[in-house]
Amino acid sequence: MTAALVEEGALVPSAAVARPRKGGRRGRGPNDGPPRWQIYLPLGLYLLFTLVPFYWMLLFAVRPDGSTSLLPWPATGAHFDKVWNDRSFGIFFQNSMLVGVATLIATTVVALSGGYALARFRFKGRTAFLIALLCSQFVPGALMLVPLFQIFRHLQLINSLWSVVISETVFQLPLSVILLSGFIRGIPEALEEAAWVDGCTRLRAFFAVVLPMLRPGLVAVGSFAFVHSWNHFLFALMFLSEQDKQTIPVGLNTLIGADSVDLGALAAGGVIAAVPVVIVFAFIQKWLITGFSAGAVKG
Repeated sequence: MTAALVEEGALVPSAAVARPRKGGRRGRGPNDGPPRWQIYLPLGLYLLFTLVPFYWMLLFAVRPDGSTSLLPWPATGAHFDKVWNDRSFGIFFQNSMLVGVATLIATTVVALSGGYALARFRFKGRTAFLIALLCSQFVPGALMLVPLFQIFRHLQLINSLWSVVISETVFQLPLSVILLSGFIRGIPEALEEAAWVDGCTRLRAFFAVVLPMLRPGLVAVGSFAFVHSWNHFLFALMFLSEQDKQTIPVGLNTLIGADSVDLGALAAGGVIAAVPVVIVFAFIQKWLITGFSAGAVKG
């Protein structure tokens, strides 16, 4: 029996209707997308390319000296004990944590106020200020080492962790301000106006209405500032000369000798340096993606 499809009063022959192939499997249409193997194969290769260096580092960190095994067994913690106690990585870790947390707080507070001003107020020179922020991203930190060193020397901040905190904060602010201003522009201003009508001041309305909605953006900016300051090598190398003030990136550099390299100790130090960053991204990845995407496209 010939079937027909009635569509808006017109009869469409059943031959035009797609029929499943034998065996109950329907053929791929032009809008079905690429086959799954074309997606999984590149992702698998990228994952392999990314994870192999981490596995190699972990292998050298837990493998005894002289072993050539490709499996981390038998495992030893001698390399971790060596770098943590004998090579002062416990002090380096503490210094890096202090610098990272202080940079996170300073960057978030200043960028929050600057981003709110750019998003909510219209003032003369606003566009020029935004352009200046964008252009500042093209200035490498190495060009600013000499003037920064002179400033910190006059302020007596050389060999102080505050010199690194201030430097990291200054170089993180332009991108952080731009991201937060874009995120704040995505929050309807009518919500603040409603709070003003209810008797709130602008400051109180900001804390009661805007700030709770900025959580993804604050997490994105704060985590980016923390990770960058944790991994940055140049400022800590130039401004900190005493061993008890050095950070983990500088400490890793001390494990590389002129004629030889202790691969086990270097790998153990790399694992110690990577653990906080991995933990941070594991807990905030959802907020991080939301914050960066919102700050990048809204406004």
